[in-house]
Amino acid sequence: MKACYPGTFDPITKGHLDVIERASKLFDELVILIMKNPRKVCSFSEEERKELIEKSLEEINVHNVSVEIGSGLTVKYAKKIGATALIRGIRAVTDYEYELQQATANLMLDENIETIFLIAKPEYSFLSSTTVKEIAMNGGDISKFVPEPVVEVVKKTFNS
Repeated sequence: MKACYPGTFDPITKGHLDVIERASKLFDELVILIMKNPRKVCSFSEEERKELIEKSLEEINVHNVSVEIGSGLTVKYAKKIGATALIRGIRAVTDYEYELQQATANLMLDENIETIFLIAKPEYSFLSSTTVKEIAMNGGDISKFVPEPVVEVVKKTFNS
């Protein structure tokens, strides 16, 4: 079975990597899907994010994971690539409320694609790409929060 883990990953965090590693054990194939979201202003281009994710994957032991860039409805893209599940990470109740709405809409659009929620490990329950960028903008150490290939790129981008 094939699953899709959609997101903006701007930038990828150790929390994302944990979800990727865990999801890769549940499915034969996992596609990390960088979605173009016109509502979000990203710090890195889709191509930069793809490269950062691919470099970061070298830090974990996965061999069934690929990275793609997509746009439009996630559920339609998932169907196009033959995925039967969407992976979503849940950090807190606020994530659950939003993700439940998205999962329900996706189910209405295609009842053959399931949404699988993976609960964040406690050490990642506060972690988001936005948090990482805010810490970097203020000169803080982000090495505990992002994979090694991401640290220098983020620091350089935010001059920290």
